[in-house]
Amino acid sequence: MAIWGKKPEDGDFLAPRPAVAEEKSHSLAEVAVDAGFIDVTPSTSSIEIVTEEPIVNRDLDKADTGPIRRTNYSRRDSLRGEVFNQPEPAAMLTADRLLDVSARNRPAPESGIRRFIYFLTLKTINLGDSLAVRERKAIDARIGAALEGGAKFVPVLTRKGGVGKTTVSTLLGMALALSREDRVIAIDANPDRGTLAERVSKSTRFTVRDVVNRAAAIDGFTDFSTMVSRDVTRLDVLASDSDPMLSEAFDEGDYNVVADMAARYYSIVLTDCGTGIVHSVMRPTLQRANGLVIVSGGSVDEARLASETLTWLEANGYGDLVRNSVVALNTATQATQLVKLDEIEQHFKTRVRHVVRIPYDPALAAGSVIKFKDLKKATREAARELAALVVDGLNNPV
Repeated sequence: MAIWGKKPEDGDFLAPRPAVAEEKSHSLAEVAVDAGFIDVTPSTSSIEIVTEEPIVNRDLDKADTGPIRRTNYSRRDSLRGEVFNQPEPAAMLTADRLLDVSARNRPAPESGIRRFIYFLTLKTINLGDSLAVRERKAIDARIGAALEGGAKFVPVLTRKGGVGKTTVSTLLGMALALSREDRVIAIDANPDRGTLAERVSKSTRFTVRDVVNRAAAIDGFTDFSTMVSRDVTRLDVLASDSDPMLSEAFDEGDYNVVADMAARYYSIVLTDCGTGIVHSVMRPTLQRANGLVIVSGGSVDEARLASETLTWLEANGYGDLVRNSVVALNTATQATQLVKLDEIEQHFKTRVRHVVRIPYDPALAAGSVIKFKDLKKATREAARELAALVVDGLNNPV
């Protein structure tokens, strides 16, 4: 490199400066020189060299660090090519990752021509279940969903008698018990002698009063099971007092004893409440409630009273329970054919989570023992939809 120097006798000239050359020696690959910063005016005696940060070296430093390594495992990050600095934990071996859900590994079709083709082709062609079967299995899965925590209490109530509250309690309990692996019980908590136990084949004379009186001696489910009637659907029913003189004595404290006992052995406890909402058993029933079913008839006054029930609950601090509740609209009551059911349903949808219509069924209208398998298909489907909605609300309250 040369710089401008000064010679006394003949003016400016170029002369090498070895010391400066050694001091400013840089590789062109390492130094970026901007010519605009070099002063080459003849009157100067020195130049200014500006060096910038070596970009090449900075990029090389990044390359030397290698890929970013993480310790918090995520299946999504792994698929994106992330590198982890520890062995993969066992939690990464999920069913979604490992199970092959391709057609060859589907379960065999349940019935019909699809099942015939499956076995005719030596299990090489699997068309899967029909849409109807898939929908039924989906409802089964919703009803049978696992519940976290202890027993879940679901009261079935209304302000008006004769709208099918006990019938709805029975249908709901049977639909739950049929599809769930755990235990379901329906308690008749009507202080004025309810009829819930008459809707199943009665196998015992014990009532809620006997549970209260013998609570200290009940040592396990075997003892408790002798006091309930079990339907073929596996629904257990605990009857109310049959003696009208004793029924008035069933109060808040008695209900709490029965409810505490039922919570030991059952996952879902349905409570068939008495007519009205201000009797002695209603307060502990609502205090324990995790879900709620309101029963409405199909007439003008029945629908209005059911809606007023919701208003009363909201005014008394149960607004969250109301928003998470389900209305069972019983269309088998009198004057249903004269009423616009769509309008009633639309009204309740603005107040609760869902509305389910219970269709007319001669097997229910008789008021005797209900055999779930003998009901019309539409009635069974309505009961199962109601059960699925109840379980949905228990797992995901609004």
